[in-house]
Amino acid sequence: MVFVKHFARTEIRLHCLYYLLQANELSAKFVNYTRSDSKQGEGNEGKTWFWPLVKCVTVRVPNNPLLQHVTLVDLPGNGDCNKSRDQMWKGILGNCSTVWIVTEINRAASEKEAWEILESVSSLIGNGGKCQQIHFICTKSDLLDDSDDLSSADVHDLITERNVQATDAIKKEFNKQSKIRKHFTDDSFKVFTVSSKEFLKENYLSPEETEIPKLQRFLQDLNDCHSETVNYVTRAHRILSLIQGAISRGVDSKKGEVCEELERNMSLQLDNVRKEMEDTYTAFKKCLDDGVEKSKCSYGEKLKNFLYDGKNGGAFYNLLKCVVENGGVYKPKKGKPINLNMKLASCLIDSIGAEFRKTFLNEVKCGAFSGVINTFTLNADSLIEEYQNAELQLRFLKTEEEKIEAKLNRIIQKQMKKVYSSLTETVENIMEEGYKKALAFTGEDTLYNMRETIKNHVHSKKDMFEQAKNTMLEKLHDLMVYVLETLEKTMKESIGLSFKAEECLLPDVSTELKMVKKHYDLLVGTPDDEI
Repeated sequence: MVFVKHFARTEIRLHCLYYLLQANELSAKFVNYTRSDSKQGEGNEGKTWFWPLVKCVTVRVPNNPLLQHVTLVDLPGNGDCNKSRDQMWKGILGNCSTVWIVTEINRAASEKEAWEILESVSSLIGNGGKCQQIHFICTKSDLLDDSDDLSSADVHDLITERNVQATDAIKKEFNKQSKIRKHFTDDSFKVFTVSSKEFLKENYLSPEETEIPKLQRFLQDLNDCHSETVNYVTRAHRILSLIQGAISRGVDSKKGEVCEELERNMSLQLDNVRKEMEDTYTAFKKCLDDGVEKSKCSYGEKLKNFLYDGKNGGAFYNLLKCVVENGGVYKPKKGKPINLNMKLASCLIDSIGAEFRKTFLNEVKCGAFSGVINTFTLNADSLIEEYQNAELQLRFLKTEEEKIEAKLNRIIQKQMKKVYSSLTETVENIMEEGYKKALAFTGEDTLYNMRETIKNHVHSKKDMFEQAKNTMLEKLHDLMVYVLETLEKTMKESIGLSFKAEECLLPDVSTELKMVKKHYDLLVGTPDDEI
């Protein structure tokens, strides 16, 4: 099934559905939505080519257990020369939990473009995104020259040896990439040497040796993490526990005592969260203060390196004009992208890099703010032993904890990107006026006037580094306040709902609760492993 979203000026959407097609047939059906060259493929002459207007093409694979809750996105390696599509490209890439770089094994380690791509997007997917892992996937690992006269065992050994050598070479190259390693550790980077032919035919390698099963297991693990079944059963268990607990009478005599314990625990836990956030804010401010001072001392040299240093003639004039026309950012068809705003903000960005990774770990199990959100607890499990008649209400509170923690972690992951990008965005907004002035020059000495205008604008606006610092701290503070207030408000309401609600007529759901609890324990387990 293929959905083609087609956006024209009138925002008309075109939907095309195709079923049960072979790969080559499917490709032929939507090639005119994804290619810009009408010469691609035979028999395409005279077709309408929608590529410049297409926002995305979505291919849905039916009944695939690996991809029920996982989306694979195929993006152009260097983004797109079209500004709106490039923004979409950056948005999608920044939301990916894993990035796959796919290239042929015979040139993987030396593939200049692949490493340039990783370098140019490292901040976008790392501190500024959600990427937890980078997978370098080497294809065609079975291709060998002059292997016709060799035995199967010899070919197997040669393939295995070449794969090991390729993996070592790629990891060695990764260790040289200082800019990428600012955002990703060795544990975040994995290499796969794959062969689809060997996986399907098993000529020389077993299916496991092709490493395709490893990628399948990785997708399966991602899929399992987003199981709708677990979420559904968890919600059902929470609601039924609350209903059945509300009609119980055994807790009435001690509900005030239970509430006092819960509110005391909540107060202590909120203090822990508050202290961690205050420490984080202080650490960020110290880093940014240092970044501001370095920025003020180095911006002149950065401008000189970009604007001058032997860069004369029409070629550089055209390049500079493209840069100022696009607000300081330009992506040439060949070579590295240019981002003058990021160059100016680089000292600020570098100053908070390590602290940002420490604070906003992309690993879900660790959690943001040194894991203080994930470790927040009312200690409902331990209270169950002392107040057994309140078990259902306490179980409800436990699931409410898990729910609000998951919600806050999602919000933090989304907002941290805005916190991180605020440094460059502030510089970009302040530089906009200078770019417009530089672009207005024509005639003789235009290149000189453009250079001087940009240089003078930066000098007159050098307080932008302080403004960028303040903007980031303000966004960080707002995020912390929101998280703390939401956590406190939600847990107070949950305690009140569990133990302070007025009596009302409710149905007996003990049978349904018993059934759902059995499924809940099997899916997510209980702290004491009781079933």
